[in-house]
Amino acid sequence: MDTNKTQANSRAILEIRALQKSFGTNDVLRDISMDVEPGNVISIIGPSGSGKSTLLRCVTFLETADDGDILYDGQYAVRGGVYASKAELNAFRRRFGLVFQNFNLFPHYSVMRNVSEPAILHGENRDQVMERSMSLLRKMGLEGKENAYPCQLSGGQQQRVAIARALALRPEILFFDEPTSALDPELTGEVLKVIRQLAEEKMTMVVVTHEMPFARAVSNRVIFMDGGVIVEQGDPEIVLGAPQQERTRQFLRNYQR
Repeated sequence: MDTNKTQANSRAILEIRALQKSFGTNDVLRDISMDVEPGNVISIIGPSGSGKSTLLRCVTFLETADDGDILYDGQYAVRGGVYASKAELNAFRRRFGLVFQNFNLFPHYSVMRNVSEPAILHGENRDQVMERSMSLLRKMGLEGKENAYPCQLSGGQQQRVAIARALALRPEILFFDEPTSALDPELTGEVLKVIRQLAEEKMTMVVVTHEMPFARAVSNRVIFMDGGVIVEQGDPEIVLGAPQQERTRQFLRNYQR
C-alpha cells in the first residue's frame, strides 16, 4: 500500500472513515467516521458493549478492522480494510500512545525502566531517554519513585507511571481506554488531574470515559456511542447538557440515577 498518498488539505491527526468491525455475527463497529484535530480532547462515552474500547483497539492496531480507512496525518494506515505493511504500521505506532485501564506495567521492571524501556527499544539515545523519563516522573508527581516496583505503588500512581511511559515516546496523540475504571474515587481524581494538565498543554487525546463531569469540563467534543454507531456528537455542553437524541438522553438519565 502507498501510505504516502495524502488527502488534500488534511488537517486532522487522525481520520477514521466508515470503520467496521464484527466478531462473528456481532457487529461491534458499524460505519464509524470521525476526525481528531491537533490539540483537541475527544471524549467517547456510552454504555458497556457500545464499541468504544473496540474503536480504540482498531485505531491502535490491537484489533483488525474489517473495512474502512484509518489515516494518521493524512497517510493511510488502513484503506478499505487493507493494512499497510508491517514496517509501515510500526512507523504509525510511533505516532500514538495508549494508556490501558489496567495499567499494563511490567511487574519485574522498576518505575524508571517501565517508563524508559519502550523509547530505548525504539533506538533512542539512552541518556536522553533517561533524562526525559525523569522529567516526566516529576511532572506526574512521582519523583523519588523511580526505583520502586509497580506492586509498591497505589493504583493511581501506577496509572500515572503508565501515562509517563506513553508520553516518553513523544506521541502526537494519546489514547486512554477508561483510565480510571480500576481506581477508587480518590485515586481517580489523581489521574484526571494529570489528564486535565495535559489538556491545558494542548496534548491531543481521545479518552474513553464514564467520568461525565470530566468529559464536560475538558473535552472539545463528546461522542456518544451505542450499538456500534455514533448516536450523537458535538460540543460537550450540548451532548451532555442538552442532548438532541432520545437515546443520549436516556443514557444520561440512567447514568445519573
